[in-house]
Amino acid sequence: HAMATGRNVNILVLDTEVYSNTGGQMSKATPTAASAKFAAAGKRVGKKDLALQAISYGNVYVAQIAMGANPQQSLLAMREAEAYDGPSLILAYSHCIAHGINMTTAMSHQKELVESGRWLLYRYNPELVKEGKNPLQIDMRSPHKPVSESMDRENRFKMLTKTKPEEAKSLSQEAQKDID
Repeated sequence: HAMATGRNVNILVLDTEVYSNTGGQMSKATPTAASAKFAAAGKRVGKKDLALQAISYGNVYVAQIAMGANPQQSLLAMREAEAYDGPSLILAYSHCIAHGINMTTAMSHQKELVESGRWLLYRYNPELVKEGKNPLQIDMRSPHKPVSESMDRENRFKMLTKTKPEEAKSLSQEAQKDID
C-alpha cells in the first residue's frame, strides 16, 4: 500500500526467505525445494516476487542487493533509493540460522547465491525512462554455477535429500529450470 501511494517513502526488506521470528516457517518468500516448518517435504512452488510487483507500478525505485556478493552495488542502490523522489524498495538478502549454514561464512555464501542465480542483483530506476534509457540495470554476471551447488550448502535443502532423495532431485531440477 505504501508503494502504491506514490509518496516519498524508503522501504528496506531484509529477506530471509522464511518467517524467521516464528522459528523458520515457510513463507511466500521461501524458494522452491527448501524445507521449513509446514514444508517438510520441500516447497513445491517458486517464491513470490515482491520486487516484480513493485516494478509493475512503474514509479517505484526497486533494487535487490546482497552485501556479501557486492557491497558496492548495495551502497549504490541505497544511495539511489534515498535520492529517488518517490517510493523506493530495497530487497536485501539476509542469511538466517534457519538456513542451516555456517554463520561465520554467511557473507561468502551470499556471493555463491548470486553466482548460482538464486539471488539476483539489479536496480530498477524509473528516472532512467525519462532519459530514454532502460530502467532495469543488471548488476551481476550471468549465473555460472549450478543452483544445486549452493543449495547443497544449506540444511534447509539437504534435509530433503536425506529423507526423499528423488523428490529432492526433482525439486532441485525445477529450481534450476526457474533460474535458467
